[in-house]
Amino acid sequence: MTPATEPRTRRESTRMLVLRPGEATFRDTLVSHLPDLLEPGDLLVVNDAATLPASLFAKSSTNAPIEIRLLQYVGGSDWKAVLLGAGDWRTPTEMREAPEEVAPGSVLRIAQDFTAEVIEVSTAVDRIVILRFSRRGADMWTAIYDHGRAIQYAYMNTELALWSVQTVYASRPWAAEMPSAGRPLTWRILMELRKRGIAVTAVTHSAGVSSIGDCNLDAHLPLSERFEVPQATVDAVRNTHRAGGRVIAVGTTVVRALEGCSAKNAGHLVAGGGETDLVIGATFSPTIVDGILTGVHDPTQSHFQLLRAFADENLLLGAWRHAEQQGYRCHEFGDLYLILPFDLSA
Repeated sequence: MTPATEPRTRRESTRMLVLRPGEATFRDTLVSHLPDLLEPGDLLVVNDAATLPASLFAKSSTNAPIEIRLLQYVGGSDWKAVLLGAGDWRTPTEMREAPEEVAPGSVLRIAQDFTAEVIEVSTAVDRIVILRFSRRGADMWTAIYDHGRAIQYAYMNTELALWSVQTVYASRPWAAEMPSAGRPLTWRILMELRKRGIAVTAVTHSAGVSSIGDCNLDAHLPLSERFEVPQATVDAVRNTHRAGGRVIAVGTTVVRALEGCSAKNAGHLVAGGGETDLVIGATFSPTIVDGILTGVHDPTQSHFQLLRAFADENLLLGAWRHAEQQGYRCHEFGDLYLILPFDLSA
């Protein structure tokens, strides 16, 4: 399937394939019709994490080029990050050179007045490190936004601006890459949902990188990621299920946040934050999320395995073949699947 090579100017023009596992059917529509497809009493949960300028280019002590990709804020001036070697955004990550080896104490120079010291190197994968920036507080955030840019994709026509990788409801800068399933949603769609009695609430999840360039590590993505579930969302989920409504996650990050939170609390969704290493696949039975709005991805990708928690593999493969024949686009700026488990009106 052909990837989308540029962001859509009109977000509501995004195509959407609606899958109904209970009926083993799928049909074509647009994301603008989402309010027509959900029912009063349903709940839509979005990931309100804003996308960071998570890519920073630096030089090692030997002047070797290194790209720093921020994964997650740790606290203070410390960040979890992954390092890539020489190459620009036009080169796929798997074809990039490995970065120069670093050790605790190594200093990466981003600018004359902005550096990052390696505090810790992962014992499992030496590309993953904890960095401590030379600036603190607001000065650190200013420097990240001054020198960083959005993580880029080799299949894009042009370099991505930071504004183009944000959802309309983006809040705190937590995401390394855009929670892309939510990008096609506009305020018009969200307000129309609420007018029709379909509630909208949010979690915050630090959506991680989609590729690191190390095939052994990429096979185990996603890494452990940070999340926060507010009390208002816990209450909304509880009230929706009590009333017989459906909880629809916008993106796999929302699934991971809600189900990961539940798994950490003996099957109960509770307010608060933490990290989850939960991997969702065909054998996983969701207890919080009933359906999902998600991007179109190749069956060979790990994302496809997550969708098997919501639909039979045969239906997913049939939908994939149909989407490919109909010219749907995949990846971050591509089209969508909406997987609905059942109708309240049935």
